[in-house]
Amino acid sequence: MTGILPVSNGLDAFTARLALVRAATRSIDARYYIWHRDMTGLVLMKALLDAANRGVKVRLLVDDNGTSGFDREFAAFAAHGNMEVRIFNPFMLRSPRLLNYAFDFFRLNRRMHNKSIIIDGQATILGGRNVGDEYFAAGSGSLFVDLDVLAVGSAVEQDIADFDSYWASASAIPAESVIDPAIASTTQFEQDAAEALKSREFADYREALGKTDLVARIAAGQAAFRWATARLFSDDPAKGQGRVKSDSLLMGRLFEAAGAPKASLSLVSPYFIPGTQGTATFSRWAREGVRVQVLTNAMEATDVLPVHAGYAKYRPDLLAAGVGLYELKRQAVSRQDRNALGLVGSSASSLHAKTFSIDGERIFVGSFNFDPRSLLLNCEMGLLIDDSGLAGELDRVFGAQLLGSSYRVKATPDGGLVWETREGNTTTEIPSEPGSSALRSLALTVIGWLPIEWLL
Repeated sequence: MTGILPVSNGLDAFTARLALVRAATRSIDARYYIWHRDMTGLVLMKALLDAANRGVKVRLLVDDNGTSGFDREFAAFAAHGNMEVRIFNPFMLRSPRLLNYAFDFFRLNRRMHNKSIIIDGQATILGGRNVGDEYFAAGSGSLFVDLDVLAVGSAVEQDIADFDSYWASASAIPAESVIDPAIASTTQFEQDAAEALKSREFADYREALGKTDLVARIAAGQAAFRWATARLFSDDPAKGQGRVKSDSLLMGRLFEAAGAPKASLSLVSPYFIPGTQGTATFSRWAREGVRVQVLTNAMEATDVLPVHAGYAKYRPDLLAAGVGLYELKRQAVSRQDRNALGLVGSSASSLHAKTFSIDGERIFVGSFNFDPRSLLLNCEMGLLIDDSGLAGELDRVFGAQLLGSSYRVKATPDGGLVWETREGNTTTEIPSEPGSSALRSLALTVIGWLPIEWLL
């Protein structure tokens, strides 16, 4: 059995990671797709170094696509007696990185999108969040709606085995084999981390963190862990080399285990491109009486316009079959606004959570987007949890309050679309896509024509 604690708020997500790293006594295994060199990224990376300095064995596995700016530190960490760093599908030419695509595109196009951190072999945090200010409700920039779970018990053992398989894979290259050891230094890093901790921005952030009580509840034994059967699903790391069979991919195994929905499917995905086959499957379920509901980013909220173009062309067929489509608005809110989307997290600038529930009985939380890139190219992972309480909570996200923070897309009799929204007690229909302009609409049309869906 696995003890599950959902972590939907960015402040809780940061404090949980930082507290666990600072409490570690034996080992830390961390793997991430993105680790930004910003305030929270520096503070968490410094916490890893501090842990190693006090004798904790630290293994850090990072995808090379989202960790630029850390080469000096990674080289230094690799020489530390208690730290090892491996880089997934690294760019062999360190700068300028884009040149690597000219001669190594097909390998570099495959990324490790997994995200988890295991502490002392006793607890893991996994889900949709990378490491950076936008994931932890920090700073003044964009914030992401996201979802992790803090897990203890069986899921930790499964995550350890999965981490070990990635660590030993052909795509995980020791940092010292990629980065010149001569540039190893933590001097600038230590200075940047110290400045981040002393900054006015972090003082404000620390004040916000002080209003959360997750860590205190865990320490006091008062955290409401839910005990359930949880199965970790993860792509074979050989996917990073393009050496896996289609029947071993995560999505097929996941849906075989989860089963086809009989009553409801509630799906949250920031990058949702169902493709021809997915559209046919969702449409068939809806026509058979299954309540199929999808929450994704509106055009005004997406951070990847080509993905929105890939999604937009499937809206008419999905709506015609009775699939409910909701698109999250872009909106500015406070860090403490935690209730707008319930389990999925606070309302924010852009959706980043990846989760779905089936029949109000099972829920998946992980890194997997419903798009061709997650299906075919990137390595992904997540937990399938048999818990009707959590699954039902996600179903309830699609209640009436969702119209306050999202648009409901509806088809019109003439074949067009409208975006229904609610302000207070007033419901209105917007005849043109929110966030669109003549230039963006043209870009969407052109992108939709291009044969690049497999890359999105």
